[in-house]
Amino acid sequence: MRFIMATRTDRLAQPKPNLLRFPDRRSPEWVVSAAALKACPSQRVCSLAQPRVPVGGWQPDRPLLAPLSTAVKTAKPSPRIRHLAQPKRAKMVLTHFSVDSSTHAFGVPTTPSSRILQLASPKQVHAQHALARPVSWPVPDRVLKAVVSERVQTLARPKTHQALFEGYDPYRVSPAARAATASPRLLELSLPLPRKCKSQ
Repeated sequence: MRFIMATRTDRLAQPKPNLLRFPDRRSPEWVVSAAALKACPSQRVCSLAQPRVPVGGWQPDRPLLAPLSTAVKTAKPSPRIRHLAQPKRAKMVLTHFSVDSSTHAFGVPTTPSSRILQLASPKQVHAQHALARPVSWPVPDRVLKAVVSERVQTLARPKTHQALFEGYDPYRVSPAARAATASPRLLELSLPLPRKCKSQ
């Protein structure tokens, strides 16, 4: 079976045209034309071919190992410089591992004050404190034999709500709400704020 390529697909499969008119350079070396060999560059091309001049205040990088002068090699440091050159001493941090209770280190008193003893005493349990109730406990007989009244049964029933398709109207206003009279306080609260009222 022979397939025929569409015109659009055939055109897209063709290589892109060489718009620069350059021949296929299969090697990095190619023949230079005689006009290019005899061409004279213009003054602008010569100015652009010049290397970039560094800034006026530019200085080369300093070498890593600069030579030391004889005065630096034979200089003697002052007592102040020697004192500053000493390493810092680490501050002693007191921990519960380093403190020895048998020795009176750093002037810590061994006898605590009455306030410390008061704060160190454990918190007393309240007189009316009751322990947690167990998960399972016996139910008394009077509870097992109790008879529920009709009122309790009525309160134990969940509220029944009618659905919209059963005739429930959520926007219906009851007759009591229609005949209600607002108190002076409600009328005062229903008024808009004076700062939001525009004077006409």
